[in-house]
Amino acid sequence: MSATVLQINVSRGGVPKLPVAEAHLDAAGLAVDGHAHPRFHGGPRQAVLLIAEEAIDELKALGFAVYPGALGENITTRGLDCRAWRIGQRWRIGASAIVEFTKVRVPCKTLLVHGAGIHAAIYDEQVKAGDTSSPKWCLSGMYASVAAPGVIRPGDSVVAC
Repeated sequence: MSATVLQINVSRGGVPKLPVAEAHLDAAGLAVDGHAHPRFHGGPRQAVLLIAEEAIDELKALGFAVYPGALGENITTRGLDCRAWRIGQRWRIGASAIVEFTKVRVPCKTLLVHGAGIHAAIYDEQVKAGDTSSPKWCLSGMYASVAAPGVIRPGDSVVAC
């Protein structure tokens, strides 16, 4: 299966982020997206947050009522194994946008709307230490910087570059 963008998500800040038909991606992130706590979110190294649909499916199987956008991600991917995501990887999205993974997302208290156990389900000491062998690796998502701007849409291909 080839990797694609399942959904692009934005909000004025907080969760859930809601789907949009397209968005311009640049060094600041998605032009129409806001951050409730800019001290912790956003900036050039955290321009966008990506989460794999497969990670969302794992959380659903554990009983969490999550869906694309519910965890605050900007881009929900389909067909990418998040456990293979690594800091420094670059991905071309659509025709011209390129993102580079910069850091694993540390879950914040905003996610507690999904239940007290959500943090433990998506993040552990191994992930905190950068241990990619953790079964929870990247279930919380991965932040990325934007190396090349572009317009992105659901259905766009996501290709390693």
